[in-house]
Amino acid sequence: MSTLNVPPVLPSPRDDAMQLYRAFKGFGCDTTAVINIVAHRDATQRAYLQQEYRAMYSEDLLKRLSSELSGKLENALLLWMHDPAGRDAIILKQTLTVAKNLEASTEVICSRTPSQLQYLRQIYHTKFGISLDHDIERNTSGDHKKILLAYVSTPRHEGPEVNREMAENDAKVLYKAGEKKLGTDEKTFVQIFSERSAAQLAAINNFYHGKYGHSLKKAIKNETSGNFAHALLTIVQCAENPAKYFAKVLRKAMKGLGTDDTKLMRVIITRSEIDLQYIKGEYLKKYKKTLNDAVHSETSGHYRAFLLSLLGPNQ
Repeated sequence: MSTLNVPPVLPSPRDDAMQLYRAFKGFGCDTTAVINIVAHRDATQRAYLQQEYRAMYSEDLLKRLSSELSGKLENALLLWMHDPAGRDAIILKQTLTVAKNLEASTEVICSRTPSQLQYLRQIYHTKFGISLDHDIERNTSGDHKKILLAYVSTPRHEGPEVNREMAENDAKVLYKAGEKKLGTDEKTFVQIFSERSAAQLAAINNFYHGKYGHSLKKAIKNETSGNFAHALLTIVQCAENPAKYFAKVLRKAMKGLGTDDTKLMRVIITRSEIDLQYIKGEYLKKYKKTLNDAVHSETSGHYRAFLLSLLGPNQ
């Protein structure tokens, strides 16, 4: 469930464009006015706004925002202005080929649905003139590369149906490929994790727990490591409860000394129009503090105001 708060009576894209133009004019930018508009528009409305701004002022709105803003707010707001698939493509290009932040690339790929991934691959190729698979191939290695390539390219069912017999058998196969033998048969893990639907994987996890006394998550931690383990853990946790998974990611971003702002803004911005309401619920349940309060204490200024606008009411 989205946390995006769109006004009941929506101004036209033309009105929004004019308001933004006014906010940019003169000495300094009226940043509050900018946030009040863009943080309360959905992906379609943001796209219309950009088209209208270009038509009216012969200027790219993203370039103008970039010249008017700076720092964390600039990064967050520019990321927000894209549609979800375009934004994921930009994050993946950046994390795979520039920043080499493979943890972030893995999180994005392994938490998306098959239909989201299919569309993302098309957009990626259109935007960058190169396939996502090619960039994964060039910038990752070993079993981590194998799971990412299999996960982005294998069609999977998205419905809630479960084949219980198959799930029970897969649990046995994974046990034999991992905890039962010396060493790990990674190929089996790659095959099952990339071919089974989310509902099916959740069922495999239940059977695994029932048969062997602990979760598949614990088995993965015991049997694998590094980015490969991170990919498998992301897949299985998102199959069970994506909101709980992202609540943990956000906690990790804000825990300890300093805040991982790249991670914080990435999760809030990419999940805002999908399931941020559920993530807020899971965060409160697990950490006994609202996500809004946590973000408020870890951020400041207009950057804080923008993230809190996306999070919606504190509850």
